[in-house]
Order: sequence, then structure tokens, then C-alpha cells
Amino acid sequence: MALQDTYYYNTTNSNTQDYLRKSFAGQMLRYAPSGSCPLFGLTSMLPEASCAAVEHGYFAKTMVFPSIKLDGAIADAVDTTWTVDSTTNVLAGDLYRVQSTGEVVRVASVDSGTTLTVAREIGASDLGAAIADNVVCYFIGNAFEQGSNAPASRLMNPTRVMNNTQIFRNTWALPGTIEAVLPIVGDSIVAESRTDCGMFHSLAIEASMLFGQKSGQIIGNQYLTTMSGIIETVRTGAPAGNTTVAGGTTTFAQLEAMVNGTFDVSTNGRTGNQRLLFVGGTGRSVINGIGRLSGSYQIVDGQTSFGLQFSMFRTSRGEFKLIEHPLLNSNDDWKKMALAVDLPSVRVPYLRRTKHVGYGMDGKYVQNGQDAVGGTLTTELTMEIHNPSAFAVVYGLTAAAA
Repeated sequence: MALQDTYYYNTTNSNTQDYLRKSFAGQMLRYAPSGSCPLFGLTSMLPEASCAAVEHGYFAKTMVFPSIKLDGAIADAVDTTWTVDSTTNVLAGDLYRVQSTGEVVRVASVDSGTTLTVAREIGASDLGAAIADNVVCYFIGNAFEQGSNAPASRLMNPTRVMNNTQIFRNTWALPGTIEAVLPIVGDSIVAESRTDCGMFHSLAIEASMLFGQKSGQIIGNQYLTTMSGIIETVRTGAPAGNTTVAGGTTTFAQLEAMVNGTFDVSTNGRTGNQRLLFVGGTGRSVINGIGRLSGSYQIVDGQTSFGLQFSMFRTSRGEFKLIEHPLLNSNDDWKKMALAVDLPSVRVPYLRRTKHVGYGMDGKYVQNGQDAVGGTLTTELTMEIHNPSAFAVVYGLTAAAA
């Protein structure tokens, strides 16, 4: 047999390859969405919050800015008895401006739930005129004579806003033999499994914070609850205009109209003009395209890369910091979403903070003597969205237009 034939004899036999030592990189690679849980991570920097029961919420009051809408035309400037749709929160002494004419009137008395008596032409005397049906008059203050008695009180009833806690649980488990095997990459197999479990646990919380819906049901004689996330809270608690569906193309003016409503309402006097804007990949590309087409951007000195990627955009009313959210990139529909978030309005109260309970380790009991090691992560929490009006959801961002 030739020497060359002897050299190739064993090395070309597929069976002998099993006896050869393999070489692997020393690190386990994990493929996961980049920055998988940005919202959950950001809320961890907010003031700590807790709750004491499964059903948890808060009380809120909305500042009253009364208006009156005419239920019947006013014939002339001397007509002082008005019929309106409702006199709720209208008090004697209130001043109202007639939107159609600019005339200011003062409420002399509230006579019933739909009628009142007014003094006409307070101030300018040349604005009194006939007023058409359904014209709205807006509150502009009140005025009282010297030595007047105390006016009637104006009532602002609080609204109770409730949510449920939700129990998140994730488990890792390994047969005892696998625990004992020396891994060829990464940390110990136990450490790797615990890390995987922790990552998925955080991801489950993040997903519910975005997409969760409040519910309660009986499962096997036990109560199961889920919490409302941001999108559901916007749908049920914010003005209808805060949830929009983009058209085939979106201009800067249209995008501005979709999100500017988030600055309409403040909470406890806080008037921040910054919002986070979580976007999918398509949504981010559309917003970048809008910036380029609108021409409202600046090239920074020293920029050497080709193309533009905006980290923030400004409207006439505030700023939005763009954050591409990995969960929104998980399917084609969500990629086209944008979610405006007022982070200071978010609280995450815990009923039970995250706890890990292991078994089969350090002599801990294993039911039925099972040859295994493992553990379970358990967290019970809910969300408070203190100002739903400061949030917005945009669906269907597809293409930019000038």
C-alpha cells in the first residue's frame, strides 16, 4: 500500500471523526431582540411604588372648564332668558364669551337644569346681537360686586381609575445529570438556564406593559387577573384622537397632528414637554423619511457617515425621543406602530417583588425525590398611568411624504 493511501485511510472515514476533539468559542451566543425590555428598564428608575391588593388604582380629578351650548336661538340683545343643553357646573357670577359674536355675558341666576338668566353686553356694548341655535359660550372667569355674599361651590367629583395586578411566573429546570456535565461553552449549565429564564421573565412583563388588557376570571377555583397595559389604557382612558391610523403616506403635519394631543393635559401642575416615542423599524424609517423630506434637520459638523438617522424630532409643542422597540419589530404590523409615552406618568406598583425559589440545590427538597434541579421566578405587579391623555398610539406608518 502506498504511503499516500495509508495517510488518508483513517482521516477520511466518517466514523473516526467522532473520536476527534472539537473546538468551540468560549462564549454562549444569545440571539434576542436588541434592548428587549426598554420600558421595564426605564420604569425601574422611577420612584418605587407598591400596592396592597389585587385590585389597585388611584383617584383623579379633571379641572372643570364649563361651557354652555344654546338650545334655541336668541332673538336679540335684550333677550336675557336662555335655554341651554345643560347648566351643570354653571354658577351665578360666571362670565361667558359667545363664540360667534365675541359678546361677554354674566350669569345672573341658574333657574333650572336647562335655563338661566344672563346680563348681556358685559364690557363692549356693540357686540350684543341675535345668536343662532347651538352656539357655544365659553367660561372666561367670574365677577362679583363689592360686599357680595359667598358664591355657590363648584363640585369636581373624583374618578376612580382601577387596574389589576398580574402574576408573572417562569421556570427553569434541568435533570441532575445535565447539571453535573461539564459544559464546553458558556457558564455552568445551571447559570445559563437561570439567565435564560430571567431574560424571558422580563420580556413577559415588558410585553404586558405594552399590550396587556385588564381581566379577571376563575381558573380551577382560583382567581386569575391580568392588567391593562399602555395601549389599552390609551384606548379606554385618553381622548379618541390619541389613537390614530396613518394613511398610505404620512407628512410632517400629519405626524404632528397624531402626537401633539399628548401635550393637552398636565398632571398636578407638571407641564413637561418631552415624550418618549417607541417605534417599530418601519415606523422609524418613516419618521426619518419625514425628517428628510420636510427639510427640517441640521447636519452636524464632523459627520462622516452617509445617510440620516434621527434620535429626536420636535413639533410645535414638544420633543419626542425616538426609541426603536424590539417587541414592535416582532411582526410586520407592529413594525408600523409608534407609541408616545409620558414616562413620569407611569408607575409600576409591586404586590410581590421578583423572587426566585429553587429546588434540588444545596439540599433543598425536591418533590417525589425527582432527580432534577430548577427554580421559578415569580413577580406580581400592576401599572398606573396617571395621565392617559399624555400618551398616543399610531398604527400603520407605511411611507413618508413631503
